[in-house]
Amino acid sequence: MTLLVAAVIVHDRATNRVVLLQRSQNAKFAKGMWDLPVGKSEPGEPITETAVRELYEETGLTVKPGSLKVAHIIHGAWGGEAPNAFLTVVFVAHEWTGEPENREPRKHAQVSWVDASAVPEEFVGTTASALHRYLDNGPQVSLAGGRQ
Repeated sequence: MTLLVAAVIVHDRATNRVVLLQRSQNAKFAKGMWDLPVGKSEPGEPITETAVRELYEETGLTVKPGSLKVAHIIHGAWGGEAPNAFLTVVFVAHEWTGEPENREPRKHAQVSWVDASAVPEEFVGTTASALHRYLDNGPQVSLAGGRQ
Protein backbone atom coordinates (compact mmCIF):
# COMPACT_ATOMS: atom_id res chain seq x y z
CA MET A 1 0.00 0.00 0.00
CA THR A 2 1.19 3.52 -0.78
CA LEU A 3 1.07 6.09 2.00
CA LEU A 4 -0.63 9.24 0.72
CA VAL A 5 0.72 12.53 2.08
CA ALA A 6 -0.18 16.19 1.45
CA ALA A 7 2.09 19.21 1.87
CA VAL A 8 1.25 22.88 1.34
CA ILE A 9 3.41 25.76 0.15
CA VAL A 10 1.67 28.95 1.31
CA HIS A 11 3.30 31.55 -0.95
CA ASP A 12 2.73 35.27 -0.48
CA ARG A 13 3.69 36.46 -3.96
CA ALA A 14 3.53 40.15 -2.96
CA THR A 15 6.36 39.76 -0.43
CA ASN A 16 7.83 36.51 -1.84
CA ARG A 17 7.55 34.73 1.51
CA VAL A 18 6.51 31.17 2.34
CA VAL A 19 5.17 29.65 5.57
CA LEU A 20 7.59 27.10 7.02
CA LEU A 21 7.69 25.20 10.25
CA GLN A 22 10.66 23.97 12.23
CA ARG A 23 10.31 20.54 13.76
CA SER A 24 10.94 20.35 17.49
CA GLN A 25 13.62 18.31 19.24
CA ASN A 26 10.77 15.97 20.32
CA ALA A 27 9.69 15.26 16.72
CA LYS A 28 9.65 11.60 15.70
CA PHE A 29 11.22 12.53 12.37
CA ALA A 30 13.79 15.15 11.27
CA LYS A 31 14.36 16.74 14.69
CA GLY A 32 15.11 20.46 14.43
CA MET A 33 14.74 20.49 10.63
CA TRP A 34 12.59 22.93 8.68
CA ASP A 35 9.66 21.63 6.66
CA LEU A 36 6.46 22.53 4.88
CA PRO A 37 3.15 21.95 6.64
CA VAL A 38 2.65 18.27 5.80
CA GLY A 39 0.67 15.25 6.94
CA LYS A 40 -0.82 11.88 6.12
CA SER A 41 -4.18 11.39 4.48
CA GLU A 42 -6.93 9.74 6.54
CA PRO A 43 -8.65 6.70 4.98
CA GLY A 44 -11.13 7.86 2.33
CA GLU A 45 -10.13 11.53 2.71
CA PRO A 46 -9.65 13.47 -0.55
CA ILE A 47 -6.04 14.69 -0.80
CA THR A 48 -7.17 18.34 -1.03
CA GLU A 49 -9.03 17.93 2.28
CA THR A 50 -5.86 16.41 3.81
CA ALA A 51 -3.91 19.49 2.72
CA VAL A 52 -6.52 21.90 4.14
CA ARG A 53 -6.80 19.96 7.43
CA GLU A 54 -3.06 19.55 8.02
CA LEU A 55 -2.33 23.18 7.17
CA TYR A 56 -4.98 24.35 9.65
CA GLU A 57 -3.93 21.87 12.38
CA GLU A 58 -0.28 22.89 12.15
CA THR A 59 -0.41 26.63 11.35
CA GLY A 60 -3.96 27.92 11.92
CA LEU A 61 -4.15 29.09 8.29
CA THR A 62 -7.33 28.35 6.35
CA VAL A 63 -7.40 27.69 2.62
CA LYS A 64 -10.24 26.59 0.36
CA PRO A 65 -9.69 23.18 -1.27
CA GLY A 66 -10.61 24.64 -4.67
CA SER A 67 -7.87 27.28 -4.46
CA LEU A 68 -5.08 24.71 -4.09
CA LYS A 69 -2.88 24.08 -7.13
CA VAL A 70 -0.60 21.07 -7.52
CA ALA A 71 3.00 22.31 -7.31
CA HIS A 72 4.91 19.04 -7.11
CA ILE A 73 4.61 15.27 -6.69
CA ILE A 74 7.16 13.26 -4.68
CA HIS A 75 7.20 9.48 -5.07
CA GLY A 76 9.38 7.80 -2.49
CA ALA A 77 9.72 4.09 -3.12
CA TRP A 78 11.75 3.17 -0.07
CA GLY A 79 11.51 2.81 3.68
CA GLY A 80 8.07 1.27 3.85
CA GLU A 81 6.59 -2.18 3.99
CA ALA A 82 5.21 -1.79 0.49
CA PRO A 83 7.11 -1.42 -2.78
CA ASN A 84 5.61 2.06 -3.17
CA ALA A 85 6.33 3.60 0.21
CA PHE A 86 4.79 7.07 -0.16
CA LEU A 87 3.35 9.60 -2.56
CA THR A 88 3.37 13.23 -1.45
CA VAL A 89 1.23 15.76 -3.30
CA VAL A 90 2.67 19.23 -2.70
CA PHE A 91 0.08 21.96 -3.21
CA VAL A 92 0.58 25.70 -3.42
CA ALA A 93 -1.87 28.24 -1.98
CA HIS A 94 -1.76 31.90 -2.90
CA GLU A 95 -4.92 32.78 -0.93
CA TRP A 96 -5.49 32.06 2.74
CA THR A 97 -7.00 33.53 5.86
CA GLY A 98 -5.36 33.90 9.26
CA GLU A 99 -1.83 34.47 10.48
CA PRO A 100 0.58 31.55 10.93
CA GLU A 101 0.92 30.30 14.49
CA ASN A 102 2.47 27.21 16.05
CA ARG A 103 -0.60 25.13 16.90
CA GLU A 104 1.36 21.95 17.67
CA PRO A 105 4.17 23.10 20.00
CA ARG A 106 5.01 19.51 20.99
CA LYS A 107 5.82 18.73 17.34
CA HIS A 108 7.15 22.08 16.13
CA ALA A 109 9.59 24.62 17.54
CA GLN A 110 8.18 27.44 15.38
CA VAL A 111 5.97 28.34 12.44
CA SER A 112 6.87 31.48 10.53
CA TRP A 113 7.04 33.42 7.30
CA VAL A 114 10.42 32.96 5.61
CA ASP A 115 11.77 34.88 2.62
CA ALA A 116 11.67 32.53 -0.38
CA SER A 117 15.24 33.53 -1.30
CA ALA A 118 16.49 32.57 2.19
CA VAL A 119 15.04 29.09 2.76
CA PRO A 120 17.05 27.40 5.55
CA GLU A 121 19.58 24.72 4.55
CA GLU A 122 18.51 22.45 7.43
CA PHE A 123 15.39 21.33 5.57
CA VAL A 124 13.76 17.90 5.12
CA GLY A 125 15.17 16.66 1.80
CA THR A 126 12.00 15.66 -0.02
CA THR A 127 10.01 18.81 0.75
CA ALA A 128 13.09 21.05 0.25
CA SER A 129 13.44 19.63 -3.25
CA ALA A 130 9.74 20.22 -3.96
CA LEU A 131 9.86 23.80 -2.60
CA HIS A 132 12.98 24.74 -4.59
CA ARG A 133 11.59 23.21 -7.77
CA TYR A 134 8.33 25.15 -7.31
CA LEU A 135 10.19 28.42 -6.70
CA ASP A 136 12.51 27.81 -9.70
CA ASN A 137 9.72 26.58 -12.02
CA GLY A 138 11.63 23.30 -12.21
CA PRO A 139 10.44 19.72 -12.81
CA GLN A 140 7.19 18.85 -11.07
CA VAL A 141 7.99 15.26 -10.12
CA SER A 142 10.70 13.91 -7.80
CA LEU A 143 11.49 10.22 -7.50
CA ALA A 144 12.77 8.88 -4.18
CA GLY A 145 12.87 12.44 -2.88
CA GLY A 146 16.21 13.21 -4.52
CA ARG A 147 17.15 16.17 -6.67
CA GLN A 148 17.00 14.26 -9.96
